[in-house]
Amino acid sequence: MASPLKVCIVGSGNWGSAIARIVGNNARTLQHIATTVKMWVFEENINGRKLSDIINTEHENVKYLPGYKLPENVVAVPKLSDAAMGADLLVFVVPHQFIRKLCDEMLGCVSTRARGITLIKGIYEGPEGLKLISDIIREKMEIDVSVLMGANIANEVAAEKFCETTIGSRNVENGLLFKELLTTPNFRITVVDDADTVELCGALKNIVAVSAGFCDGLQCGDNTKAAVIRMGLMEMITFAKLFSKNGMVSTSTFLESCGVADLIATCYGGRNRRAAEAFVRTGKSIEVLEKEIFNGQKLQGPATSAEVYRILQQKCLVNSAANPRPSLNELHDVVT
Repeated sequence: MASPLKVCIVGSGNWGSAIARIVGNNARTLQHIATTVKMWVFEENINGRKLSDIINTEHENVKYLPGYKLPENVVAVPKLSDAAMGADLLVFVVPHQFIRKLCDEMLGCVSTRARGITLIKGIYEGPEGLKLISDIIREKMEIDVSVLMGANIANEVAAEKFCETTIGSRNVENGLLFKELLTTPNFRITVVDDADTVELCGALKNIVAVSAGFCDGLQCGDNTKAAVIRMGLMEMITFAKLFSKNGMVSTSTFLESCGVADLIATCYGGRNRRAAEAFVRTGKSIEVLEKEIFNGQKLQGPATSAEVYRILQQKCLVNSAANPRPSLNELHDVVT
């Protein structure tokens, strides 16, 4: 009989801690999952105490998810290689800017049967153009990687308010395994095989959320905001078709939680929307707002916007005097 699968959660911010509540509780009841769940914590001092010590003694992430207890079988580990040692199931929940470095730190630590799932909403711009976070993990760690994206505002998930989410997996068996690990009566999961589209939805919706926040800051009204959201969804679909590696993008995936539901939730309640509104109203920089409003947590929308801009530059599809921005219809002509 195979030994129980060991779980490591890579990240302990707002979303990572909310997911740790689910994983910790499920690990107690699933016989094929090891009871102890390790969670890598970027060590910080909170009023003279180490954050990892606070989590392990008080079972609460007082900085990033205050007011919600973590299961006692979730153990905070400040050294990533220790947290990932022998792990079979890796749950990635960190800002996308750090994923390459973290993968390098885990090389040689995880088990030979390891597989991962990324909850990271971002993309990379590289010499070859678009790079998905799952591809970076897959290439660096040589493991199969699924993705989870959906209308999942962390505090509402932690409060056990009902929501849906989507797992995209090239290996459906692995997708179903992670569904079992992460599902609850109030956290409903659908598994699809269109993994790249699921991941792109999670990244691109943050750009639209920034635009929605600008609308709120400028007091443009609900009609304008609705138009921005609709046009944003259309551009998400166009972008996905344009940059799909295999040319296969199912429009129905955009009707899952990872698509239109996540877009709506983020444009009305997400951090990127709130930051963009505050940016307009206060004139403060994004870096300052990250510290003042979000306890130093990194926003994904502004960084992803810059990366998408550079990716489109490579395709000669952005503003310049010699190359005006193409219309949405012209982009559709490119991909169809």
